[in-house]
Amino acid sequence: MPAHKGKAIYLKSFPNGLPRKDEFELRDYEAPAPGDGEVQIRAIWMTVDPYMRGRMRPDVKSYIPPFSLDAPLDGGVVGEVIESKSDGFKPGDHVVSFMGGWRSYATISAGVAQKVDAKLAPLSAYLGVLGMPGLTAWSGLNQILKPQAGETVFVSGAAGAVGSLVCQLAKLKGARVIASAGSKEKCDWLLKEGGADVALNYKDYKNAAELSKALAEAAPNGINCYFENVGGMHFEAALNNIAFFGRIAMCGMISMYNAKEAEPVPAAIANVIARSVLMQGFIVSNYFNLAPQFAAEVAPLLAQGKIKFRESVYEGLEKAPDAFLGLFKGENFGKAVVRVGPDKA
Repeated sequence: MPAHKGKAIYLKSFPNGLPRKDEFELRDYEAPAPGDGEVQIRAIWMTVDPYMRGRMRPDVKSYIPPFSLDAPLDGGVVGEVIESKSDGFKPGDHVVSFMGGWRSYATISAGVAQKVDAKLAPLSAYLGVLGMPGLTAWSGLNQILKPQAGETVFVSGAAGAVGSLVCQLAKLKGARVIASAGSKEKCDWLLKEGGADVALNYKDYKNAAELSKALAEAAPNGINCYFENVGGMHFEAALNNIAFFGRIAMCGMISMYNAKEAEPVPAAIANVIARSVLMQGFIVSNYFNLAPQFAAEVAPLLAQGKIKFRESVYEGLEKAPDAFLGLFKGENFGKAVVRVGPDKA
């Protein structure tokens, strides 16, 4: 089979602080021919996610290796198999993988590819509500927070891919949901479709003290569960209002990802002790073994219209840096995805 030549996005240099567009470069790229146990895919959709910022710090040890300046960036992709050296896949299959993104064509191990059904949901949904963000939301809620009917759940970054599903699943469990997002449009959607009982536009508040006051008014009996996506003043406000025996799922702290210096720990962290609070950090790979259970619960809810999702769509691989930078400016509404190619070749 002839080699497939396309394009890929590379880093020209590692960012210091907020990444700049001129630190990314679109280059020619040729996907290597697949070897035994591998498949070659034509990318249709790719994802940008906040965790990728951590992979742009080559001097920091983390749960995933840093990016290289000598190879394309990497991440989630949905594509069409065009050549297979694996018995489990054939040309024409649609697959999702957490590897192979940021390029037109990718050659990946069959072990990191999973078939998806374009009839069940739009292909892009497998990078969002039915993909790793969805599993992240479901796992943090069900494995750590475990909300009970009548409890109050606070979700920061609630209009994003993870937060919006947390809100809806918590509401379906009978919880009272307080959401925080960065625009009136997002707050309105959260109230109408996203499962929120109260939606706070955090841009209306100058500091943690003001947000804490608004949160106290929305939750006079305190917050039983906090799903942490943002950090900063959201974390401080949540600590100020956490209830006795509350639970905090530490998923992300996007407001701090581009900080050049560490932020001080809020004094309210002492409430974790005084109020007997469980606070647990997690990454989605901790719960990959529960992916079938997640899919069995969420996919039917999506098909029944009980779960809604939004996407911010960027057209063309060259727009991937814009999509990524938009994550840190609050530009995305729901899951940020990039259309790399047509559904059918």
